[in-house]
Amino acid sequence: MKNNRSMAQNFNRMPIKKQLYRIYTVVVVVPILLNGSFLLTYTHHMMENYYTDLLKADNYRVRNILFDITREIYGISRDISYDGGVRNILAGEFADRQEYMRAVDRNEVLNRYAKTYAEVSKIEIYTDNPSLSDYKQFVRMDEDVKETVWYQRAMEQAGVFWQAVPWEDGYRDSNWELCLVKRIQLVNSPYHAVLVIRIDSNYLRIWVDNTEYSSVMSVDRGAVFYSSDRERNGKAQPLAIDFDESYYRYTGRIKIDGRQCFIDVSTLHAYQSGSKIYICTLDKHGYAHIRSILSMCGVMIAVALIIPGIQIHIFTNYFTGRVRLLRQEMHKVSNQDYELISALRGSDEISEAFGDLQVMVGNIKEQEARAYEAQIKEQTLLIRQQEMEFKMLASQINPHFLYNTLETIRMKALTAGDKEAATAIKLLGKSMRYVLENMGTSVTTLGEELNHVDEYMKIQHLRFGDRVGYKKNVEEGLELTQYRILPLLLQPVVENAIVHGLDETEEDGRIVISIYRRKLDETELLFIDVDDNGCGMLEETLSKLRTDIEIRDMSRSKSIGLYNINQRLKLHYGEGYRVHVYSEPGKGTRVRLMIPAEKIAE
Repeated sequence: MKNNRSMAQNFNRMPIKKQLYRIYTVVVVVPILLNGSFLLTYTHHMMENYYTDLLKADNYRVRNILFDITREIYGISRDISYDGGVRNILAGEFADRQEYMRAVDRNEVLNRYAKTYAEVSKIEIYTDNPSLSDYKQFVRMDEDVKETVWYQRAMEQAGVFWQAVPWEDGYRDSNWELCLVKRIQLVNSPYHAVLVIRIDSNYLRIWVDNTEYSSVMSVDRGAVFYSSDRERNGKAQPLAIDFDESYYRYTGRIKIDGRQCFIDVSTLHAYQSGSKIYICTLDKHGYAHIRSILSMCGVMIAVALIIPGIQIHIFTNYFTGRVRLLRQEMHKVSNQDYELISALRGSDEISEAFGDLQVMVGNIKEQEARAYEAQIKEQTLLIRQQEMEFKMLASQINPHFLYNTLETIRMKALTAGDKEAATAIKLLGKSMRYVLENMGTSVTTLGEELNHVDEYMKIQHLRFGDRVGYKKNVEEGLELTQYRILPLLLQPVVENAIVHGLDETEEDGRIVISIYRRKLDETELLFIDVDDNGCGMLEETLSKLRTDIEIRDMSRSKSIGLYNINQRLKLHYGEGYRVHVYSEPGKGTRVRLMIPAEKIAE
């Protein structure tokens, strides 16, 4: 009890800032560090188990694939070794090579297996029969073959076994393949024969390779015959294996090339043989993933400490600053200085104490406050009055005044018998109405936009006559009124085609608008092509135009319309949507707009 009272007294003697920091350490820092340590330990354990389970599953997959292949190869070896035709060839005496070759060509078993099984790289039957020579699957045995380990082992045992055998390709590069080796028993014959069936390493790579994991395989005590990393072929397994165990299994960690990796090693007893194939599966990226996740957790813990620490630091400075400010104001009042600050931040007990202090000089401060409030109200009324006057002036600009004025001029033109002028004024009025009505909107229909282009082209027809023709090609079944488009998007493109594309065309000018739909990456797009048959552009001019469309140059006055349209497309639909320009000298110019095919119902 005395210890608790002593601790409380010591705590109360501390400055307020130190009291708050000590509370933060006990209440926030210690629990977060304890929970964070548990979280990191648990996450590390959970992620290790997760990646280990995935590694075991992939090792099991590879083991099943290899088991199926070895079983299939064993069946092939059984059919070949017990085939009467093969035995007759191996034990026979042939008068000449032609007779021997015809006998080999007639053998259906060898021809069938050599052509139809993709997993078989090569079938070889080594024989010491002097009447046989190298032809197709038959190989004349020489002294080098007799000195090989696999041949001597085949002579010592009658059963099937598997062997990793090296060979050189056409580039004299050393390669390794898993081979089934079996001695063919020749009854009543002085000759010997050994069957060797090679498994195609590329076939294994197709079925075994995984983008996440690496596989390393060896047979018995031999070198590696298959590895996802080809440089490991012919070397020892990355993990020391106890070959004396009937079934060796290991799952854990290993350091390879300075990098921590997960490893899973299992044993496959080859089908109907005493050979053991060791399958090693490596995950070279699992630890990196775990480290990144643990780093993220560490960052979260650090953030959980830093953010409250910053907040408690800010609050402590704020709180102690208010206490110091209250003490200063009380000291001023005690010295008969009544020029206090207007307010103390906050609404707690400190603010209430400061409020009681302000009562002592309330009369003077109250008068000053009332005068200040009156001034603020007067200024507010003046600002509101100016805003109302501005709105009244703005409301006097009525678009209908422009329409009515144009209609009055058109009627006067009709009365005067000038139908062409009346038509031009009518078209201009429709065009102005569309422009004014859509200046504050962000969407219109494709049909309304094309109607605006039609009115514009009618005006151009009055201006140029038959010099400029106009045509629309709309995909069949495309309802123009059902698709949305930015307003005032197409008319500037058409105007650009007339002003620049047909500038030098004296007659038979043509503007063609083509509208169609296409799908790109499962997204339906709307393509709008504006073509002219003008003089076209050189590659240098076209390249400069494309640059001007993307980058605004305040010193130039051309391509501003296309630049604005390009910017509107990118701002509204995204960076993937923009203006595309294609042109060839003498063949005209095409301006293509590509936008999402958005329907009104959407």
